[in-house]
Amino acid sequence: MDLAEARRHIAERAELHAFISISSEQGAGTVVAVKDLVDVAGMVTTAGGIILPDEPAERDAPVIEMIRARGCVIVGKTNLHEFAFGVTSVNPHYGPVLNPRDPSRVAGGSSGGSAAAVAAGMCDWAIGTDTGGSIRIPASLCGVVGFKPEIGSIETTGVVPLAWSLDTVGPIAPDVASAVQAFTMMSDQVLSLDHVDHPRLAVPRGWVAGLDAPTEAAWRLVSSGVPEVEFVDRDPLFRTGLTILLVEAATYHRRWVEEFPQKYGPDVLAHLKRGLTILGVDLVQAMRDRARLIAQAEEAMEDVDALLLPATAMVAPPVGAGDEVREPLARFTRPFNTTGQPVVALPAPVPRGGLPVGMQVVGRTNADTLRAAVWLEREWKNLTP
Repeated sequence: MDLAEARRHIAERAELHAFISISSEQGAGTVVAVKDLVDVAGMVTTAGGIILPDEPAERDAPVIEMIRARGCVIVGKTNLHEFAFGVTSVNPHYGPVLNPRDPSRVAGGSSGGSAAAVAAGMCDWAIGTDTGGSIRIPASLCGVVGFKPEIGSIETTGVVPLAWSLDTVGPIAPDVASAVQAFTMMSDQVLSLDHVDHPRLAVPRGWVAGLDAPTEAAWRLVSSGVPEVEFVDRDPLFRTGLTILLVEAATYHRRWVEEFPQKYGPDVLAHLKRGLTILGVDLVQAMRDRARLIAQAEEAMEDVDALLLPATAMVAPPVGAGDEVREPLARFTRPFNTTGQPVVALPAPVPRGGLPVGMQVVGRTNADTLRAAVWLEREWKNLTP
């Protein structure tokens, strides 16, 4: 793909609201879309809000410097859930990001514009961020691949934070091979996936329940024959990560919440105010719990290459859906921001014309996780839904 073709696709599907701004760059190379949390020299970083200064960034974030050095060109900055604090990318300032597979439905969030851009052929791949599922949720709902690497794998300097101890940066791509190539460009980690063996897969016992009908059908198909394993309970992982996220986000936004509350969308403002009410003793307990839960997760993974489970509990909800979709969309993603484990979300086989359903592959290392995802992607091509 070249920039002219990418810009043509963006213009043809402008109703998706996938982009906040389009670059004026020229030249050839791999065409990349960038979530508008990440600084790109000469372009304004909005973070999907209207509070940050309306001034172009003076320099590229380190991750942008990395991909430029590998021949990438930036087509534009993608739309997102305001300040990355949500799972739908229904943005009150720049329009709701619509799902290319069904524009009456959300693209997911918070990296909704990045996933929609990939699914609609507006770029070769895109950069997203993930604090509670923000790469994996939209990848799942849009039918593309999203990779949340191990925390610390990719530099987050020059990226507007949501919760700094949970934030990760990663690629969204059309397939696993493209995601691997993108991750290599973003991180300088060279991964050999030439010889991929059957991974030791397992399902976390007691985790998977409450799925909608399309997700349940896809889950039964891909999980058939995969054994269960004892893993850390989902609920404490979810609650611990949520407490940390709420407090760290509220800390970053505190001054603006007090001075400019009217500049936030209602849902994001409510989450930030909630974070301001959490007691310090509860945050300290959550941080202590997190260390313990991480150790338990590492022990549980000793005899497993990767866990398999759904990315979301439901397919893409309608654009008008309310906050009730937040928990089922983040139910299976947020726990792995608490543990910091690498996760790939990739499409499961679905009936022709069906909405996309994503599955998560949760590993111990970036290489283990990507190898398992490569193997599953190949195997699933032979499954008939």
